[in-house]
Amino acid sequence: MITAGIEALGVAVPGTYLDLSDLAQARGVPVAKFHEGLGVREMSVALASEDTVTLAARAARMALKDVDPHEIGLCIVGTETAVDHSKPVASFVQGLLGLPQHCRIYETKHACYGGTAGVMTALDWIRAGSHKGRKALVICADIARYPLGSPGEPTQGAGAVALLLSESPSLIALGPAVGTCSRDVNDFWRPLYKKSAIVDGQYSLSCYLEALQGAYLAWQVESGGLKPFRSDAFAAMVYHVPFPKMAKKAHWALRDFDGDRDPEVSYRWQVEHGLNFPQRVGNLYTASLYLSLASVLATDLRPLDGAQVGLFSYGSGSCAEFFTGIVTRGAQAKVKALQLDKMLDARRRISFAEYERTLAQAEGADAAPAKREAAGHPYTFLGVEADRRVYARP
Repeated sequence: MITAGIEALGVAVPGTYLDLSDLAQARGVPVAKFHEGLGVREMSVALASEDTVTLAARAARMALKDVDPHEIGLCIVGTETAVDHSKPVASFVQGLLGLPQHCRIYETKHACYGGTAGVMTALDWIRAGSHKGRKALVICADIARYPLGSPGEPTQGAGAVALLLSESPSLIALGPAVGTCSRDVNDFWRPLYKKSAIVDGQYSLSCYLEALQGAYLAWQVESGGLKPFRSDAFAAMVYHVPFPKMAKKAHWALRDFDGDRDPEVSYRWQVEHGLNFPQRVGNLYTASLYLSLASVLATDLRPLDGAQVGLFSYGSGSCAEFFTGIVTRGAQAKVKALQLDKMLDARRRISFAEYERTLAQAEGADAAPAKREAAGHPYTFLGVEADRRVYARP
């Protein structure tokens, strides 16, 4: 079988964020409700000049820094916050990045699982030999938005993670065994006529945990299942992170299933490093799992060369998959060189008043005339002309 995995990655987040202490003060709730209860300290806030397309293009630009765009034969964007009912985000990205005409492009949707759906398809494309030496670009990009004052408000966020997948995985070699668990549930959804999602909070949490156990069991069967396996065999466990406390709940459930009565010990060395970035960015929907993976590679000080990591992806509705990867020699140094921590440090903290104005502006941004000037970062959404979205590029 052809080896396949992640050769490079890129991350993009808006240049502005809201500190959750400011949100707590404005809403009249203890800040501990957000910091300890959810595990979130900051959340990215996208300006009107930023959308799913611009975030996806910026993340992809970082991932393709040392790659000729003409080497890309497949481009998939996983998102649940697309900008058009027909034209995929991937088409906009193709134009902004100058991807070749022979590149297959499309968009995948299944709530927060959509990005992983693209990853699995790209891996199959490579392993089957259909890639013919070319690489796949899978981008997970979303803007998580909930109504002001709603329970979901502190779990907003925005950003994108781009993954360059190939038969030369210089970051993570992904294993062929995948455990899948899916069923029809109404735990989280967004009707076509609504800009904000609807969530049945407690039910969604239980669906997540049930899917974790189902996918984990299915993975054990797919990987052989001939001897007892304990999840503490992984050097790191990377979960879908709608908010960091959810990853902790997931780890508790997984370790309890494995018979561990003291999961706090393994949580500290298996999970915490993967939450350093998510607690500063918030919920990225399809990109949440992969931002957590980037966080492990960038902030875990242990040498992970050759170590196995477990990955769990969940999308409401629902579909979940458990899979694994082997960290390639030198992967941590490559991700550290991206200086993602400095990118987060360079963002501008906005006031609560500016946050509310920004969200109000976003409500009409998709129909606004193209009169905005290009922002101070590559790729900007300028507005709409004759029902066509207009973007500025470097």
